[in-house]
Amino acid sequence: MESAFVTTNGIRLHYLREGVGRPVVFLHGGILDSHDFQGALHLAAKQGYRAMAFDRPGYGLSERPKGKITPFDQARFLHNALRILEVQQPIIVGHSWSGLLALIFALMYPKDVSGIVLLAPAMYKEGYPAEHGDPLSALMTAPVIGERFIRLFLKTPFAKAMTENMLKQTFAPEPLPNGYRERVYALWLRPGQIKANREDVLAFPPAALEASKRYTEIQHPLSIVVGENDPFGAKEQALRLIHDIPHAGLRVVPQVAHMIPQNHPELVIDAIRMVADMGN
Repeated sequence: MESAFVTTNGIRLHYLREGVGRPVVFLHGGILDSHDFQGALHLAAKQGYRAMAFDRPGYGLSERPKGKITPFDQARFLHNALRILEVQQPIIVGHSWSGLLALIFALMYPKDVSGIVLLAPAMYKEGYPAEHGDPLSALMTAPVIGERFIRLFLKTPFAKAMTENMLKQTFAPEPLPNGYRERVYALWLRPGQIKANREDVLAFPPAALEASKRYTEIQHPLSIVVGENDPFGAKEQALRLIHDIPHAGLRVVPQVAHMIPQNHPELVIDAIRMVADMGN
């Protein structure tokens, strides 16, 4: 597995890559970075895919431009990065927050996608945790005072408490992978990354409201995987998407929660194979 960078739209994006063959691009959710897909990346490469996992802007080792950006902006950045890297018609895999990003990418660049895999995805404003806004995110992203507040907040016990609650919510009742808590404390609690996350939380509802009006246009092979124990309403969002995109396949997995890429990379590969077969 290699670590590399590509410069696009004035920022450097970091990505992991492994394997050769049909391209698959992995997009992580709102917590960490490309390493969320490390297991799936390795399995995909063994299955004969050219697997790539990106750190989204502001996460992991990727830069984020000044000023707030939307999921539509992130789709443009990714599209340009793939063009530079000569990646043609990949299968796009989006987890959690990036369920929306994957669908927006397909809507913006329909000829440049061969299939879509959505894992525990968020796709609609309705039912999203910050559907009606989020006061903490608004404070952390406020001009001038936002960065100062974040730095003060990260020095308090509340930051650790919030992190532990987040880990419990997103993984329970499944275990944390070895080393995941340590990576969260090393990466997610950096001022730049937590600000990027809070901006993305606030950017999600208006972008989802706009994009969801066009989901019925999506004709690509599409597979959705959700856990029966997902605490964030992913199953309900997936059922709504099936109504909008009837040809999509849905797999609801018992005894599985939200963090599918981290704990169940084999489910990710099964979904990729399904989409690849649908496209043949």
